[in-house]
Amino acid sequence: MGPVLAGVLQLLALIGALALAYVPLGNYMAKVYSSEKHWRVEKWIYKGIGANPDTEMRWASYLRGVLAFSAAGVLFLYLLQRLQGSLPGSLGFSSIEPAQAFDTAASFVTNTNWQSYYGEQAMGHVVQTAGLAVQNFVSAAVGIAVAVALVRGFARSRTGELGNFWADLVRGTIRVLVPGAAIAAVVLVACGAIQNLSGIHEVGQFMGGSQQWNGGAVASQEAIKELGTNGGGYFNANSAHPFENPTPFTNLFEIFLILVIPLALTRTFGIMVGSVKQGYAILATMVTIWVGFVALMMWTEFAHHGPALEAAGGAMEGKEARFGVGASALFGVSTTLTSTGAVDSFHSSFTGLGGGITMLGMMLGEIAPGGTGSGLYGMLIMAIIAVFIAGLMVGRTPEYLGKKIGAREMKLAACYILVTPALVLIFTAASMALRTPPNSMLNSGAHGFSEVLYAFTSASNNNGSAFAGLNANTDWFNTMTGLAMLLGRFVPMVFVLALAGSLAEQKPVPATAGTLRTEKPLFTGLLVGAILIITGLTYFPALALGPLAEGLA
Repeated sequence: MGPVLAGVLQLLALIGALALAYVPLGNYMAKVYSSEKHWRVEKWIYKGIGANPDTEMRWASYLRGVLAFSAAGVLFLYLLQRLQGSLPGSLGFSSIEPAQAFDTAASFVTNTNWQSYYGEQAMGHVVQTAGLAVQNFVSAAVGIAVAVALVRGFARSRTGELGNFWADLVRGTIRVLVPGAAIAAVVLVACGAIQNLSGIHEVGQFMGGSQQWNGGAVASQEAIKELGTNGGGYFNANSAHPFENPTPFTNLFEIFLILVIPLALTRTFGIMVGSVKQGYAILATMVTIWVGFVALMMWTEFAHHGPALEAAGGAMEGKEARFGVGASALFGVSTTLTSTGAVDSFHSSFTGLGGGITMLGMMLGEIAPGGTGSGLYGMLIMAIIAVFIAGLMVGRTPEYLGKKIGAREMKLAACYILVTPALVLIFTAASMALRTPPNSMLNSGAHGFSEVLYAFTSASNNNGSAFAGLNANTDWFNTMTGLAMLLGRFVPMVFVLALAGSLAEQKPVPATAGTLRTEKPLFTGLLVGAILIITGLTYFPALALGPLAEGLA
């Protein structure tokens, strides 16, 4: 079997598995976020934190809950890292320096999981399990909660109430993420991923010296890392490490975990707004972009230029021989079109155009299918933009799901789509203009610029992957990427929740003969076009200086 055919068959198998999980998981999550009953363990949690889960919140109160919980998470994780040297189970590792501790705390709380450290050489068991793994669960649950609040904004009328943040947070964690990650961890352990709390071991003799490996609760963290679209690996090699991702089957299974919740949330959305066809339209948009990017990535990485690539069957530099070009391309696209950031190959070693595709996937806003929750609310914002464009074409006040898209709604949607590009371009420009930040670049020219552009694209979009040539463990990059992650996560949430509150207060508008049918393929095509055009106009100059210049050289 040739490598191209193997890659196509893996893609088809993945699509089949996702199709089987779509309806039951989407239906289940709709029931989770619509139920009025509380599990006993949930009642204990509410009592412990002093929250009343039956109290409805308006958008400002919901936002305060999101920000307060996330701020507490940043502070706790920062202190945990700073005290690591005094904690049991530290494996002898010292405490993390202040700038790196801030960067890591911001990273995991914002669902970014950017890592400027070697996991196996910096973090002990307590920080990994009680700090990083916990944030993998709750940061994903926060994203889903905000998406559900926006869906309620479309579904409700004549009220500004969006549900209860604490109930949405706890239910997402207890009912969705914990059981899903538990099942996934068992599968990974059965397939060879490690799960222990062992210390550091010396393994064999290599070139006159020994190599050291430490164990850890790897399978359990790997499961939620992918299921919650987090991305932070236990080891520096991330999902290219055999302890995290031992076989081609686990590689495909991890891609499945990355995509399953963001895709199934479109079904949840359709059920909650009373029209599953609307969910299918959003799903079709996501899948169209994802399949297109996978095909384009496979083409760029399989393109044969010279005898070395022909002998290897594609661009094998930086890729695991266990997985090959096809699976690496599929993994790379899936992690950068979501907010996962996990890697089973080094994106810096992709072809020039291949590296550009990973960057472009993040620049779209990671909405195809995007992160847990963030992908859905990002796509719904783009749907509002597309409806507005259609309204301008025909001279009609735009409507979406029975809600008028007026000046207030468009201002909030416009602010949402402007925040992340502003962060990416401003931080990249500052890093290239100042004297010392460019010293972190391993390469010069177009690829060196791509390293910096990729870093702030990844941080601002809460992705977490990186071009490996950039030394990000400096005070500048630790501080600036930390700020980019916090601003890129929470400023857009302000606009999402404000928009949800505005929509929930509206009176539904009955559909007429002139209403745009947003469940039809025509709207899907319009939405895909709007996403690509808006992203292209925003980022093309920067891409032309980096990956396009390198790929066309």
